[in-house]
Amino acid sequence: MAKITAAEVNKLRKTTGAGMMDCKNALVEADGDFEKAIEILRKKGQKVAAKRADRDSSEGAAIAKVNAESSAGVIISLNCETDFVAKNETFVTLANDLADVALGFDNKEAFLDAPFNGMTVAEKLTEQTGVIGEKIEIGSFAKLDAPFVGSYIHAGNKIATLVGLSASVDGAAEAAKDVAMQAAAMNPIALNEEGVDQSVIDKEIEIAKDQLRQEGKPEAMLENIAKGKLKRFFKDNTLVNQAFIKDSKQSVAQYVKSVDASLEVTGFQRVALG
Repeated sequence: MAKITAAEVNKLRKTTGAGMMDCKNALVEADGDFEKAIEILRKKGQKVAAKRADRDSSEGAAIAKVNAESSAGVIISLNCETDFVAKNETFVTLANDLADVALGFDNKEAFLDAPFNGMTVAEKLTEQTGVIGEKIEIGSFAKLDAPFVGSYIHAGNKIATLVGLSASVDGAAEAAKDVAMQAAAMNPIALNEEGVDQSVIDKEIEIAKDQLRQEGKPEAMLENIAKGKLKRFFKDNTLVNQAFIKDSKQSVAQYVKSVDASLEVTGFQRVALG
């Protein structure tokens, strides 16, 4: 039997993130073969993952990252089962490291197949399921490209947002962050009126008409009054039309134009956990 040193155990721990005793036991089982020990730990992760496949993983960390040119951003959520794990520093570090990798990919499938520390991202998630003992998975993957992209992560990593602006002008970084904070706080359903699904619009008009009927309004007036209520719905629920949280006297669109007359919000992404 090969003698297992503390240095070897520590090396395996740093490579896999597994606990000291798990690493020592894997090295003993592998008779000191480092690569075999890694495989043993991966198989342990696969077994745990299979047992916990039907568990709910609604906790975790939502992380937003923007590239060096501020022309693209990504949000991923690294999901787990408990808030205790979600707040763990090692878990949050892993989420950030994975988000750095995600920046280079356009969809979740390609990201999961991407290399990460000698294995794929998907394999790393399985490994960490074995290490942590909870279901670990990528929940959300959202990408945004624009002439200027800014990001915001709400305290506790429960909400992350990206906002795209039409140009990289002086003040774009602050404006993008402000609007990203707006999206995090106010949870708009779309960028503007055009982005709202017709089924949502039809439902809101019907709700408004039902309320007006209960108030005794004449049937002939319902359509026009309901359309007026729809405008209020757009103002409350579409990002560019919402009142700006830092100055409610202007809309988000007006705030952005106060930074630069030609500036517009071109898109946003929002991921929330819990």
